[in-house]
This record gives sequence, structure tokens and C-alpha cells, in this order.
Amino acid sequence: MRLRALLETDALGLRLLGGAEELERTVRGVMTTDLRDPSRYLSGGELVLTGLAWRHGPEDSESFARILAEAGVVALAAGEAELGPVPEDLVAACARHRLPLFSVSERVAFAAITEHVVRQVSGERAGDLAAVVDRHRRLMTAGPAGGGPGAVLDLLGSDLDLRAWVLSATGREVAGSQLAASAGLSPETRTALAAGHLTAVRTGRLGPHRLTVDGTVYSLFPVRPSGALPDPVTGPGRRHAELTQWLLAVAADAADWPRERGELLEGVTQLIAVERDRREAARTVRRRLAGEILELVQSGAPAAETAARLRVAAPVLMPGAGAAPHWQVIVARVEWAGEPDTDGRPAQALLEEILSGPPGAGQDNGDRTAVAQLGDEAVALVPLPAVAAEHDGSESGLLAQTLLDEVSEPLGAGLGEEGRLTLGVSAAVHSAEALRGALEEARHARRVAAARPGPVNAAGHQELASHVLLLPFVPDDVRRAFTARLLDPLRAYDRRHRAELVPTLEAFLDSDGSWTRCATRLHLHVNTLRYRVGRIEQLTGRDLSRLEDKLDFFLALRMS
Repeated sequence: MRLRALLETDALGLRLLGGAEELERTVRGVMTTDLRDPSRYLSGGELVLTGLAWRHGPEDSESFARILAEAGVVALAAGEAELGPVPEDLVAACARHRLPLFSVSERVAFAAITEHVVRQVSGERAGDLAAVVDRHRRLMTAGPAGGGPGAVLDLLGSDLDLRAWVLSATGREVAGSQLAASAGLSPETRTALAAGHLTAVRTGRLGPHRLTVDGTVYSLFPVRPSGALPDPVTGPGRRHAELTQWLLAVAADAADWPRERGELLEGVTQLIAVERDRREAARTVRRRLAGEILELVQSGAPAAETAARLRVAAPVLMPGAGAAPHWQVIVARVEWAGEPDTDGRPAQALLEEILSGPPGAGQDNGDRTAVAQLGDEAVALVPLPAVAAEHDGSESGLLAQTLLDEVSEPLGAGLGEEGRLTLGVSAAVHSAEALRGALEEARHARRVAAARPGPVNAAGHQELASHVLLLPFVPDDVRRAFTARLLDPLRAYDRRHRAELVPTLEAFLDSDGSWTRCATRLHLHVNTLRYRVGRIEQLTGRDLSRLEDKLDFFLALRMS
């Protein structure tokens, strides 16, 4: 709004004392102060209201006017309620610094002027932004020239002073405004926002959702794809859409907004949905390539045919890689309690999101992976540079744990008590002949992960060479009987005497039966340790110097 408009509003009680030639200046905000130097709180474009309490003599007027002019203030309005008419020295100082000066009638409160300015400025900003957003919608619909979601978020920052981010369901930062970049979200905050969003969606709460993290209030707007299912639809299709839904996180409380601003942000989510649909379409070719290769692998096709398809896929999945890459296979499955497991689409969408990049990376690496749907599973064919594959060894175990760490909290919130996501990761292979073994390896690893409790679990191929491969497939009644026979006498003794025999047994086995290391670890004298081990042997009838008995205790502790 212009200064002239303020002067022409009779209800504000403003009288111009100087600066008539500057009345076309634009007011972008308002501030009330009686500080001698308020510059630290000024960003430019404000109308400053003051009661003149800072003025103790004519020399103060010169200093105050200079500070405001250097800070980019558009005008000064001095109240007459406390000290009477505005001093002439202030009028002269404002004239020297070309700072328009108004007097405010004693009948008008500063709060009335502040409310009027804020209402006018906010309304104009929202109106201007709505027009820009409408133009941007047409640009984004027409093609990528619109600039993507980051351009829209920049508009929210520049026009409405809103810090905003687009996050995936796993907490990955898809886009953020330049204003938001100066106060980026920590990984913990992104995870908390994604988890809170999925919890709210799963429990049926309507957006925007309000969440406070580390003292900051965020409003979370669901980004629904343009082909989203209508509200009455339930079942796996709806849950699939909810689990992979993006969100727009704004560092503000939408409950305090006027209706128009809330509608504006809903419009912004529609723009973001267009961009997401475009990215989904770009994955079609990679999905098709992966499907063709994996169908050949699964059907036992000749290695030469599979190798030919891999050569076609490599430039698409790993552009500029040069030499043929190694490959790693990841299998994922989503299961819902009480429902048949026949749809691999949720697992495909989740696996694509998980492999798109680490939370906060600010980029989508989905063009480096290909995820196909094979029945009730999703299978990813991940290219690895040859250098990285040479050091694979336990790398797939590390990758499985990394995948688990990054997605466990938010997706666990979205899955709730009825859903489960399990992942299995193979070792790296470098030939078409080895892909079939890698696929089976990843499937076996996923079954190991599925035998563990919790909504989200992952396992790597190295676990297939360990006792953990066998334990999940032992029937529950056998597990219970085996552990009860060995450990129940020790647990009962611990409850009665607080003897800590079970922790002592665990420490003894972890120390490979070394009396000295175990005693040091437990901060015990060796004789005390020998007494406890003797009591364990007496209660169970076992001998901890024998390998067979050590192994039985080890397995019982792992199965308990």
C-alpha cells in the first residue's frame, strides 16, 4: 500500500508534517518503537510509530531520523498523546533525511494504525501471490519451464514471509525456499514432521496438521497426487497413496490464518502435486526396463539374453558410468494384517522413495535405480560403481541398516499396528549369470527381516551365513520350550536373589569364556565370577567349559 492511501484514511488521524513529494512510497510493514536505535529490528519498508519517549533533546531527533532513513524506513508517525505536538527539530531532521513525517492524533491508538496497515499489506500480498501462483500453475502444467516446487516456495518466502519445505513420506527434503534455506530443517526435525504427518493421515485427521517440534509450530499440508482417490475409498489403494504422500511443511500456525491464506496454500500443494506426477511419469521407462530384466532372471532365461538387456539398461539407469557397473538387488514387501498379500504397488512406491536419496539430500536419485513389481514384491535393480562393489563384503549389511535407520520412524508411524515393511539386500554381482542368485539371496534376506518384530525391518546377505538365518524359521513352540528349559531356572533364581545370573551368562559368552575379560567387564573379582558360573551350571545341569553347552546357551539367549 502507498503512504498516500494512509493519509487519505480519515479514521487513522494522520496529519502530514513533511515529505509530501514522497507519498508514493510503498509500505510493506509497520513497527512501534521508543528505542533510540531500533535499527536491529528494521528490515526496510516499514512505517515506524513512536511516542517520542526516546527524545531528551533536539540532538536526539537528528540521530533518530538518520537511523531510520539508513534502515530504509518509508515514513515516521509521531504520536501527540503523551508529549503534545511534534517538536520542530524532529520535523527539520526528517526533512534533511527525506523521511516523510506524520503526526498521530491523540484520539487514535497506535494499535488501530498497526491493524489497518497489517490487514492492507497482507491482503495485497495474498492477492498478488494468488495471481502469481495461478500463472505458475499454468507454467508447470505446460512443462518444466515453471521452475518446479522450489520456485513456488520462493514466492511464499518473498511475498508472505513463510518458510516452507516439501518433504517426502520418509522425511527427505524434496524442495525448500531460499528463505527456508537460511534456517534449514535438521534430520531429526524432518523425521518428526514426516512421522507426525503420516500418523495424522493414518488416523483420518484432516489437514492441515499442526505439529510442534523443538518449540516451533509447523503446519503440514498433504500433497495429494492429481489422481488421488476420493475420500470414501478405503483399503490397500488408499493406504498405498497415504504411505507415499508428500507434504508441504510451513513454519507457521495455519490456525491463525484467514481463510484466503489457507486456500492459497492448498493451491500451492496442487502445484507441487503436478511436479510429483511429472517425476512419477519419468520413472516409467526405468520400471519397464527393470521389469523386463527381472522377468528374464526369474524365468531362467539364457544369460546372454539377460546381459543384452542389462547393456541397454545401464546407460539409462547410470548415465555416464562408462564401464559396466556391478548390480545389487533389493527386495521389499508390504503386508497388512488380515488381508491377502497380492499387491506389490505399495512396496514399489516405498522402495523407490527410500532409494531416491537420503533425507535432506535435496535431490532425487531415483533416476539411478529401477524398481519393478513382481507379484506381491517390489524388486530394485541398483547399479553400483565397480570401485564401490570391490569393497562390498559387509556393505549390503550396512546398506540394509542405513535403509532401516532412515525410514523406520516415519514409515512405522504410517504403517501403524496393521502394516509391515520388510527389506532384503543382496551382495553386489557383476554379471548377468549372477543376478538370479542375487535375487534369491535378497528374497531370503527379506524373510529373515520378516521374522523380526516391528513394523519396519531390513536384513543384508551377510546374515544368511549366520545362525540368524536359522532362528527365524524355528517354530514358536519349539523356541519357547528350548529357551524355557535353559533360562527359566536362571530367571527364577535372579528374581528371588537378585543374583544377575542371566546378565553374567551373556557377558561370559560375549567374552568367549575368558574369566579375566568377563570379570573386568562386569567389575567383579574372578572368584565371584566363578561362583556365579558354578551356580548357572548347577541350576541348569550344563557345563560351560563344553562347546555344545555354550552353543545351546548362546542360541537360547538369541531366541529369548
